[in-house]
Amino acid sequence: MDFQIDKKDGKARACTIRTAHSTIHTPVFMPVGTVGAVKALDATDLATFIKPSIILGNTYHLYLRPGDNVIAKLGKLHNFTQFPKSFLTDSGGFQAFSLSDNVKIDEGGIHFKSHIDGSSHYFTPTKVLDIQYNLGSDIMMILDDLVALPATKERLKASIERTTRWAEESIEYHRANQKKGKALTQDIFAIIQGGTDKFFREKSAKELCALDYDGFAIGGLSVGESNKDMYETVEWTTQFMPDDKPRYLMGVGTPEDLVENVSRGIDMFDCVMPTRNARNGTLFTSYGKINIKAARFKEDNTPIDPECGCMVCKTYSKAYLNHLFRAREITYFRLGTIHNLYYYLNLMEQMRKAIMNNSFEAFKKEFYQKRES
Repeated sequence: MDFQIDKKDGKARACTIRTAHSTIHTPVFMPVGTVGAVKALDATDLATFIKPSIILGNTYHLYLRPGDNVIAKLGKLHNFTQFPKSFLTDSGGFQAFSLSDNVKIDEGGIHFKSHIDGSSHYFTPTKVLDIQYNLGSDIMMILDDLVALPATKERLKASIERTTRWAEESIEYHRANQKKGKALTQDIFAIIQGGTDKFFREKSAKELCALDYDGFAIGGLSVGESNKDMYETVEWTTQFMPDDKPRYLMGVGTPEDLVENVSRGIDMFDCVMPTRNARNGTLFTSYGKINIKAARFKEDNTPIDPECGCMVCKTYSKAYLNHLFRAREITYFRLGTIHNLYYYLNLMEQMRKAIMNNSFEAFKKEFYQKRES
């Protein structure tokens, strides 16, 4: 991975990440392609209307179906999905934890049952890397011990100690494989844990950031804590993260979350919010979000967002989208998803421009003023 900081404005950073498959300008939002597709879209939609430089794939889901060995035989994720740019794959640990009714974590890994057929599986630090080697992702996340919040200090302590042990095992395994000529174009990120506890976040960050990783993520947030606690935890944690490597906040979030955490030094984000909300009728605009199924839009001939340059806003009215949603027409899911993802990626581009122009605080002020209006 080639990483450089292009500009700073306060703590906000505009960076460039180069992988084997794309050049990524940060701040960046990664659309979530859980099973190798961003829901309701195909690779042509992504390339034509959204133009992401990187998307996220889910190790847990792809391992269970169709299987990482199948994907490896069919040319790995880039060829299998026909998305030519970068993939980041998570470790699958969160899904193993959240989707199974019978999860057991031990010192070696995570025992879980498939949500599809109930079959038993065991994720270890090395196994999840082997799966991701088969997937061929550009950035691989390692196995960590995720903690649901609120949690006791005893549980947080056990989590970060286990996460550090697994991180040591993972980086040793990955670098050994690279010395053998394997996975030379695949980069690897560790995940800082510790809940909202400052002591444990500092301890986890210092232990992990001392290891030879290509980047670092903050995990275990946006899991029920308040926005205030999330922002304070991010601000506290970033000071212990290296300046010269990417910083990724996992599973976050709303447009406000993106702006607030970019201002705290985060470079990379992912979240299902724009795609899931689109399917449920919630669309994001420069002036806040709207529910397109509302009766007031039945005869509204204006676009979703007059400031948006997406294909949907240029072509269709709120009235038409209201009709499609109410008629349960599948076309709505595609159009709503295109708009929401375009909005999110355009928001990141606007933040990057503001950072490059030393005007991030002015951008942030205007961002909130529009919502208040």
